[in-house]
Amino acid sequence: QLHLVESGGGLVQPGGSLRLSCTASGLSKNYAIGWFLHAPGKEREELACISRNLGVTIYVASVKGRFNASRDNVKKTAYLQMNSLKPEDTAIYYCAARGTFTCSRYVSDFGSWGQGTQVTVSS
Repeated sequence: QLHLVESGGGLVQPGGSLRLSCTASGLSKNYAIGWFLHAPGKEREELACISRNLGVTIYVASVKGRFNASRDNVKKTAYLQMNSLKPEDTAIYYCAARGTFTCSRYVSDFGSWGQGTQVTVSS
């Protein structure tokens, strides 16, 4: 079981950027990282995933071209770079680990979760 700690959220003006970090501790080295958002009044949604071998999939059309996922396997840290932020991006963002090389679209496939970090986009 991995333990994930997130950082990097906060308040940003529209058009600004943030980079979220997700650092893992534990023995496992082979895991995919999913990034999820939970907006007020909505279901938790997977917006991106990066596999163990650095393949990135962005699932949410509204963030394509603005958000990107990356990871440093030596540092055991994954990142979500968010650019051109909009008020509708306001949400709690979570990272989660799946104990295999590949990504999944199913929330239930992710067994370890970060604590979540609030991102607020507002002027």
